[in-house]
Amino acid sequence: MLPDILRHLEALVSFDTRNPPRRIGTGGMFDYLCAQLPGFRVEVTDHGDGAVSMLAVRGTPRRVFNVHLDTVPSSPAWSADPHVLRVTGDRAIGLGACDIKGAAAGLLAAAARTSGDAAFLFSTDEEANDARCVPSFLARAHGFTEAIVAEPTRCEAVLAHRGISSVLMHFRGSAGHASGANAMEASALHQAMRWGDRALDLVEAESHQRFGGLTGLRFNIGKVEGGIKANMIAPSAELRFGFRPLPSMSIDALHARFGTLVEAGAVERYEETFRGPPLPSGDIASAEERRLQARDLAEALDLPIGNAVDFWTEASLFSAAGLTAIVYGPGDIAQAHTADEWVALEQLQRYGESVTRILSGLL
Repeated sequence: MLPDILRHLEALVSFDTRNPPRRIGTGGMFDYLCAQLPGFRVEVTDHGDGAVSMLAVRGTPRRVFNVHLDTVPSSPAWSADPHVLRVTGDRAIGLGACDIKGAAAGLLAAAARTSGDAAFLFSTDEEANDARCVPSFLARAHGFTEAIVAEPTRCEAVLAHRGISSVLMHFRGSAGHASGANAMEASALHQAMRWGDRALDLVEAESHQRFGGLTGLRFNIGKVEGGIKANMIAPSAELRFGFRPLPSMSIDALHARFGTLVEAGAVERYEETFRGPPLPSGDIASAEERRLQARDLAEALDLPIGNAVDFWTEASLFSAAGLTAIVYGPGDIAQAHTADEWVALEQLQRYGESVTRILSGLL
């Protein structure tokens, strides 16, 4: 089976699906996918800005496999052409090989070896922080009750992961000479620093919270800029931060807390720029119930169950829409987004065999 997986992976890696720059079209790679799935009903949809989805269905399945085919940009640190697959003794190297074109190659190989019900949803906007493909699919009358979302999980079923929220804040100050007695309070940069100090205290206070093996609230201030020079009070400042809550935490409640950590009038703008729900979502009781439903699905499919993870996936979108969702794919997240990204050949073989077994109904 591995030779077929590698043949498909070589073709998929050769297609430039870097995101950004969001220049992915409906031809090329999607023509290849269509050609590899005879007997499937295929629907390709252009959602704009490089977001293209393809739904391929055979028979009347109730379970859909989802794989994103966009990749992060390559970097000068690559030792060879990132769009030419290289196979060594134990690994396949290429942009997207691990995250997560290897899974797509496995699906194609498994589809060719089976004849039963199957459904694949391919998408190209997961790396864009502008989800269009999966939300559009979920907004329609799709008829699916279960979803297996491919991300690098070392061929273990992941039942829970953190949510994610990114925020842009603008602080307001009053311009003036830095020697003034009001400089401490009037500076927008000082306000941003005070906010950051209080935000770190808030996050530390949540360190005892737990869910499904995950602990605490992840938080990062990624960028702060503003002001003009050292002897001028900063009239404005911009701060970007993100946090990753546990499935049992309310993103809206956290925003309410983060947004009120400064004096009234100091914040001119507080804007959430991206949100991804946790897997599963809901209060602690409902989240745990849905985690157990996902565990039952993994066990029914004879998939080994792994630990909850800190990174976000689109499985949470399926879960929030009412489907029982798990994350399952070949490769290790440690290799994702790296120069000379690679996936172990053993992982590709294992994934292809497991999908073949699932599609054959041999559980």
